[in-house]
Amino acid sequence: MALACIPLALAFSTPTAAQSADPAYRVNPGDELEISVWGEDRLQREVSVLPDGTIAYPLVGQVAAAGRLPSEIEARITAGLKPQYRGPVPQVTVSVKKASGFQFSVIGKVRSPGTFTPGRYVNALEALSMAGGPTEFADVNGIRIIRKQGQAIQTLRVRIGATLKGDTRSLSDADIPTIHSGDTMVVP
Repeated sequence: MALACIPLALAFSTPTAAQSADPAYRVNPGDELEISVWGEDRLQREVSVLPDGTIAYPLVGQVAAAGRLPSEIEARITAGLKPQYRGPVPQVTVSVKKASGFQFSVIGKVRSPGTFTPGRYVNALEALSMAGGPTEFADVNGIRIIRKQGQAIQTLRVRIGATLKGDTRSLSDADIPTIHSGDTMVVP
């Protein structure tokens, strides 16, 4: 019964303007980046972010990439290239070609627990759907997301019981948080 309600809940949970704008994507180990320098074909590269979170780029060397926005990586590469140019450095562009490093896990009373690599940000309801939905014995009001932030561990509560029953009147952004890379959703 609860599984059948998930598509219904997704249909009723129309995102607000604040919700619909995905948070800016932060690069993860395993992601593939495309880097180009305007007018410099020899500096165009496709690179993978190494497990230690770095990339290697010609004339610059190792660049810390994991946890950074593409624009922050652009700034670091631009600064690294500056000594190579007499005038201003041409425009550096970094884009995420493949977000394969973005992973999260769903464990507990779901139909298909496991680790998922969606390639985009998802919210807790979408993550639950990717795991096949809750089983009939799941406590959908006791769902927790465990998130590591530096040395600290944060636990977020997910309140979707009413939503799965079709009631979206009391739904708020805080009830359905966005999943971050490395999160574990626990469905008791």
